[in-house]
Amino acid sequence: MTQSSDQNVIWLTQDAFEKLQAELEHLRGPVRNEVIARISASRDEGDLKENGGYHAAREEQGKVEGRIRQLEDMLRRAEVGETPADDGVVEPGMTVTTRFVGDDEVEVFLLGAREIETPEDLQVYSPQSPLGSAIMGKKKGDEVDFEAPNGKVLKVEIVDAVPYTGA
Repeated sequence: MTQSSDQNVIWLTQDAFEKLQAELEHLRGPVRNEVIARISASRDEGDLKENGGYHAAREEQGKVEGRIRQLEDMLRRAEVGETPADDGVVEPGMTVTTRFVGDDEVEVFLLGAREIETPEDLQVYSPQSPLGSAIMGKKKGDEVDFEAPNGKVLKVEIVDAVPYTGA
């Protein structure tokens, strides 16, 4: 996988990319057409000020169009890659286990895009996040300093880094 230096790139697996493309096509086609038909039917009923169906359909249209723009943007910025090698090096697509130095608890998260479907209990950190950017390219056993959003400098140890399997 080639690693882009563009901070706006969203790393996605081929599967996640295809799912987002399918969602976009579904929204552009059947969903958009159905909402437009509901708006048109509600408009034909007359007075738009008192027409709750019309206003609900217009609100839904705004949400659909917003999601379409979001998906178009994500897919335009997507970098599609294969599952990374199981070499213990932290990169997008890895399930990373970290521990704050001096703490016994570990945190497990996926380094990638939030658009990748994950189990509810698995957090997703962007490679551009403070922690994500600090651990990129590091290996199991490495300790790394990073600046948390609150301004504190924290030290984290990489306990493990394995390819995300989607399970």
